Amino acid sequence: MGSAAMTGVRLNNSVSACNDESMPTPGTPLPLPAALIPDCTNPEAHHAAYRSAKTNDATFVCIARRGSRWMVELDAFASSGPTLPEQAAAVLQSAVEALVSDGTVTQANVAPDYISMRAIESEQKAREIAAAFHAAMHGLRQLYIAVPVPRRKA
Repeated sequence: MGSAAMTGVRLNNSVSACNDESMPTPGTPLPLPAALIPDCTNPEAHHAAYRSAKTNDATFVCIARRGSRWMVELDAFASSGPTLPEQAAAVLQSAVEALVSDGTVTQANVAPDYISMRAIESEQKAREIAAAFHAAMHGLRQLYIAVPVPRRKA
């Protein structure tokens, strides 16, 4: 995994997945591909990746090992973008429920701007899920900006 100084920080192509380059800077394409999702098993790596997301005004996303299983965390509060409307949050909730229903994820917490999923069997599956949800959150936010939800008539 690396030297003692790098414990808990996974390297992708010799680049730390939790340094400031892991979260794209404004103007760079989002969302993150699965290979660039930071492994934040180490609390210091988590703090660094969250700071990077906040600095880059991006939705925070990471994976972390918990025992023999993996977890996924997404937090849109790291960015200053709009909150997701109820309709968009319902899409994410439905996707999480499908993962729980088929046993891919055994525990999940879903809020309009925060998602965590736990007890995922492999790092690869956690990365795949994290990248997909990061793309969905980003896309739904962009859609909401472009096409505001119509107001209901009283």
